Amino acid sequence: MKILNIFSHSGALVNFVLLLLTVTYSLDGQEINYPYWYRIYFRDKGENAISAYSATDLLSERAIQRRNKAGIMVPDYRDIPVNVNYLNRITSPGLIFHTSSKWMNTALFKSQSIFDVNSLLELPFVADVKIVKRPGTKSLHNDKLKFLESQSELPPYSRPLTMINGIPMHSSGYTGKNILIAILDGGFQNADAISSLNNLRARKGIKSTYDFVKKTGSVYNSSTHGTAVLSILAGQISGKIEGTAPGADYLLLKTEDVGSEFPCEEDFWVAGAEYADSTGADIISSSLGYFTFDDPSLNYKPSDLTGNTAFITIAADIAASKGILVVNSAGNERNKDWQKIIFPSDGDSVLAVGAVDGSNIISTFSSAGPSSDRRVKPDNAAMGVNIPVQTSGTEVFRSNGTSFSCPVLSGISACLMQAVPSATCNDIISVLHSSADRYNFPDSLYGYGIPDIVAALTTLQKKYVSVPESSVLIFPNPTSGSFEIDFTEPPENFTLEIISITGKSFYKKSFIGYAGRAVTITDLIHSEPGIYFLKISVSSGIIVRKIFKIKN
Repeated sequence: MKILNIFSHSGALVNFVLLLLTVTYSLDGQEINYPYWYRIYFRDKGENAISAYSATDLLSERAIQRRNKAGIMVPDYRDIPVNVNYLNRITSPGLIFHTSSKWMNTALFKSQSIFDVNSLLELPFVADVKIVKRPGTKSLHNDKLKFLESQSELPPYSRPLTMINGIPMHSSGYTGKNILIAILDGGFQNADAISSLNNLRARKGIKSTYDFVKKTGSVYNSSTHGTAVLSILAGQISGKIEGTAPGADYLLLKTEDVGSEFPCEEDFWVAGAEYADSTGADIISSSLGYFTFDDPSLNYKPSDLTGNTAFITIAADIAASKGILVVNSAGNERNKDWQKIIFPSDGDSVLAVGAVDGSNIISTFSSAGPSSDRRVKPDNAAMGVNIPVQTSGTEVFRSNGTSFSCPVLSGISACLMQAVPSATCNDIISVLHSSADRYNFPDSLYGYGIPDIVAALTTLQKKYVSVPESSVLIFPNPTSGSFEIDFTEPPENFTLEIISITGKSFYKKSFIGYAGRAVTITDLIHSEPGIYFLKISVSSGIIVRKIFKIKN
């Protein structure tokens, strides 16, 4: 039985048994070549019933809280694990179990030789069997995670943030703190050493790692693609790279087999997404996608871009239905034969991200929409040309790809979540659409366009933050030390000063280019109980309010 030790967001160690990994098969099989892989679909979950499980049997407390916030039932039928008796029946002929999906009610098995699937189809609980890997000719897509790095000073290193008006978010303290982002990728080589992640490692912001291909906890190998993605999210080197969510926490999950390209990698991705859900991730950032494979007979077709056809797309939409914001790169295929977006970016609940250059012009490679059922895709665009990345040592380079525009938006979305904790993933997608520069005339290249994150924040705060009748609202008041100030209109520039009853000023701070219209102050927590005065200086004048501090 595999039990993973996963850090909860508070940092406490939780011995949480992930049911997608708890079937009692210890044989990993990676030392032996298994060229044949089969995905088995089950008709039901047998005697497994929702009533037999409590929410805490299946999910972490953090995951339960996320679903409760979104009004999602906990647990539901998809949370119930695949029936272990079914798995036992299937392994008896000699197939080796690899992973299962409770959402899709499937299991992935491997074999050293071709297997007679008819013997499986005769089992009453088996609905279908699909071969998802077999010997094939190495395709060009085996190198899909390789990317070029170059030296350049243009556009400015901060352009990924300034393009989306993200600097005010960071200046206002919204850096993704308390948000958990799961990165699904092909490997994170050197992420345990590169200099831009020193702060992330020092604060123990990497909460868990797992390789779903080799079934091991080690992910710091095989590819630097995920490392580049993580550097865009969390990297910090003054004047060289500024991540979009440097305050967030991360799960580093390897789901891509970099040595080949087969549909079984969709199963690995789904296993990673279920892990992210069970652990309590708020966001899945996936710079992966699928459409053609080493065996052409297994290829998808452009007409399959319905949002309800590909295995991975169905699962991505299920992840979104659990209250997770799923952000996926649109693909780099427009200047190649495929041209279209890739799976799972066609999902109707997936935020698909295209790539523009520093001048806001769509790149020649950024995959085109729409979906085959004519929905707007990609959803949004962000900088993905000549974007700062770090993959080794201390040097920062530039690179290209929708793989890198994806973490720009997944990271800044974490900042929005921090700023407005009540916002759901559907709210986030909605404001990214509505704040974008092409919202009224979306197209198949930019989607709704490049979002304005401050405008998106303002929209969210109008929905979730109380609008005071007077100029400001301060609550709670009395307070034990932490209180929120809500402005009728975003003040942008203001100064706060806290003064004691004796006239002593012990807190003063100026906010320049502040994002939104709500600010939280915690500086009275360690102060003595009593009456304090809050002096607020805005462009229209000075506002003074009494603050009543009570015992903690």
